[in-house]
Amino acid sequence: MTVSASGPTPLGQPSPTDTASFPVPQEWDVEPDRAAVRPARRLIREIAGFWGVPLSECALQDVELCAGELLANAVEHTGARCRVTVRWTGEALRVEVADTSLRPPDPSSAEDTTTGGRGLCLVAGLSRAWGWEPVGAGKVVWFEVAADRPAVGDRRLAVLVRVEQARVAGRVARSG
Repeated sequence: MTVSASGPTPLGQPSPTDTASFPVPQEWDVEPDRAAVRPARRLIREIAGFWGVPLSECALQDVELCAGELLANAVEHTGARCRVTVRWTGEALRVEVADTSLRPPDPSSAEDTTTGGRGLCLVAGLSRAWGWEPVGAGKVVWFEVAADRPAVGDRRLAVLVRVEQARVAGRVARSG
């Protein structure tokens, strides 16, 4: 048996503290209730703050907004609990929302007559990257916000304008 700073380990086995990635990813379940979205997105922001993730105030607002969109989609489209995972990659804060739906997220599916449905456009515009992958009997939708790339000023305005233009274009296409 060898001894490391974290205590004895079997010969040849690294200590958990030698191989762990800090900060350790945080996971929890969110109830299938729209009222559970706000506290969950705030918790994500609090975790980033506790970890000391180097994100500007504007980037943290983007994290909250994007997380809220993914959580609201999971709650609305599945009616079941979803699982949130938050991790710091060393370059970006990554938020994952796992749900029980096999239906892929579709940013172009927003109906013009609805008040929602454009959240994925915001996620795409405000995050460094986003995507989804099938997992088991459902999927994981994720986004990353990089420390060096918050959507501020003109870039943020451009994202909001693109979302509105997409909404207007959809209305024109359906009326013609």
